[in-house]
Amino acid sequence: MPPADGAPTRVVVADASALADAAFARVCEAGARATAGGGRFSLVLSGGSTPRALHARLAAAPDALPWDRVDVWFGDERCVPPDDAASNYGMARDTLLSRVPIPPANVRRIEGERGAAAAADAYDALLRAAYGDPGDAPTFDLVLLGIGTEGHTASLFPGHAALGIRDRWAAPVDPAPPTAKPLVPRATLTLPALCGAREVLFLVAGADKAPIVRAVLGGDGALPAALARGRERTTWLVDEAAGR
Repeated sequence: MPPADGAPTRVVVADASALADAAFARVCEAGARATAGGGRFSLVLSGGSTPRALHARLAAAPDALPWDRVDVWFGDERCVPPDDAASNYGMARDTLLSRVPIPPANVRRIEGERGAAAAADAYDALLRAAYGDPGDAPTFDLVLLGIGTEGHTASLFPGHAALGIRDRWAAPVDPAPPTAKPLVPRATLTLPALCGAREVLFLVAGADKAPIVRAVLGGDGALPAALARGRERTTWLVDEAAGR
């Protein structure tokens, strides 16, 4: 289980614009810490609509991160081609990655078009090649996550078998549960991979998310989003509507 020092803290900001500004500052701070002295910054991107505004902030300030020393990973992917409107990689490419000077080799996408099992196997192998000992976990510097109204995060859904996987860092979600939108198979990072991160940052906006945020932060520890915690810090950055 995640260590106690990764216990979550909640930060409430005024609205979606303030959320993007605060997230931008957090990403830049984490990047500065990781790259101090010539190190590298490993950043895990999430899908959904909320990160788009953060991506726009980063794209508008391309010097905010040393992109040649940033390694981008993905928390999950839908099993669609990369040019499909549902692709998490496609969204990140269009809103961020094509707009900043990051070397293509630094972007490790999940190849969802290969199908859930093959995509998860390939990503698990890629993670092991980068991070080594399968008895440990990837030490990402910062993982960005969101939450669904039923408590899923990445593509870890309540009650799904992928939630219980402990011997892999990426797993298939096939078939996807009925609450998945769009209803397509997925590949996702597992809890051991997410919880290996130094910092986990949830970005949550909108009144429809307020009940599930209350449930998670109120102690419903069985929900997938409640189980994703960083080794050093876990922050829930929410706008006022989601934080009610």
